[in-house]
Amino acid sequence: MAQSLEDRIKDAGNISQMLQNSTVGRYVYPIPAEFTNWIEEQRAWRETAVLFDQSFHMTDLYVRGPDTMKLLSDLGVNSFAGFGRNKAKQFVCCNHDGYVIGDVICFGLEDDEVNLVGRPVVPNWVQFHAETGGYDVEVERDQRSLDNPDAPRKTYRYEVQGPNAMAILEAVNEGGPLVTKFFNMGEITIAGCKARTLAHGMGGAKGLELWGPFEDGEKVKAAILKAGAAHGLKQAGHRAYSTVAMESGWIPSPLQAIYTGDAMRAYREWLPASGFEGVASTGGSFQPENVEDYYLTPWDLDYGRVVKFDHDFIGRAALEKMAKQKHRKKVTLVWDKADVLKIFAGLMEEGEMPKLMEMPAGHYAAHPYDQVLKDGRMVGISTYPVYTANERAWISLAMIDEDVAEMGGAFSILWGERDGGTAKPAVEPHRQMEIGAIAHPWPIHEASRREYRSQS
Repeated sequence: MAQSLEDRIKDAGNISQMLQNSTVGRYVYPIPAEFTNWIEEQRAWRETAVLFDQSFHMTDLYVRGPDTMKLLSDLGVNSFAGFGRNKAKQFVCCNHDGYVIGDVICFGLEDDEVNLVGRPVVPNWVQFHAETGGYDVEVERDQRSLDNPDAPRKTYRYEVQGPNAMAILEAVNEGGPLVTKFFNMGEITIAGCKARTLAHGMGGAKGLELWGPFEDGEKVKAAILKAGAAHGLKQAGHRAYSTVAMESGWIPSPLQAIYTGDAMRAYREWLPASGFEGVASTGGSFQPENVEDYYLTPWDLDYGRVVKFDHDFIGRAALEKMAKQKHRKKVTLVWDKADVLKIFAGLMEEGEMPKLMEMPAGHYAAHPYDQVLKDGRMVGISTYPVYTANERAWISLAMIDEDVAEMGGAFSILWGERDGGTAKPAVEPHRQMEIGAIAHPWPIHEASRREYRSQS
């Protein structure tokens, strides 16, 4: 039996086919599907306020010690000059060839202690180097509930977002003034319980993420919900939550660029065969034979803006060369209404069905990739199709060749997998269809584009 990811790859032969036929479906959020209904829960972050419970689905990796910032600087494309307590940033890591491994939020708890929060990929990469790289640090891992369902989490984690979010938070705050400067951290006291906060917003409005000891979580949530009743606050279940990243313009899970290359072999031998990377699935009409064709650059994800060459880090030399090349552009694609309706009509007609688009999130793999076509030629990749009641539309995020990626440009998306579908249990026999789409900026909501990073 395979013990490591490297063993699993050797047993599989073709890595790309291993991922395409994985039995694991899309990423799971272990919270109720709905608290009211997903349409109203979607509308809440645009019109009133929403409470997201993020306590269970993300991995937390605490890193502390004298070499904490050196470790992060050596692995991240970001600059850590001036970073420390009560600062936060999106932490992006690449492999030696400059392709993205993943990203998480890095919370500066102290000047020599951080918490990395996100899907397991970057915490794994950082922990590997912390344990094998000779750094003077210690790590503490708080597993997501999917990986350790019987163990309580160390902290609860909530987000309160939407136009009425700050009014609700001010109403429950028993401490000092709240910090609302973008990606800065502060404190809040709710129902006698102290918590730390991170300022960021959705829907063009200020909001806060807050966390504290897990045993305080229910008491804190009850106080927020009570105060929020007068402000239209809704709790969001996993159906609504699975769509929020697409409205915000964030691609949550690019396929980790770790499956090839001698430089990554020791890491693959360290990773377990049954871990996230070993069982992850790819899905959609983009089905290359070479897994490296899935790999993405920071510019594909619009992370070129955070790449800083003021420090040495893994992948720097490759990224310095990439910086001078053409890049794909990230856009929001709004799917053609009439073509989408043909998908649903096909489910009620004779003959082979189209691929089901489950509402409100149509993706069916951990890493969804569909072909974007222009005049019959593949010009990009579309990912994470969702329906948003706020736009009354199906949308996806896409990376399109920059020479054709103009706003308002017309494209088509090849929906469904070839030859009737792969062996993934979530994939029923189906036929492929082309769906028209128009390119828009991201985030799709104009107020979000205008206000998101301008919080003060």
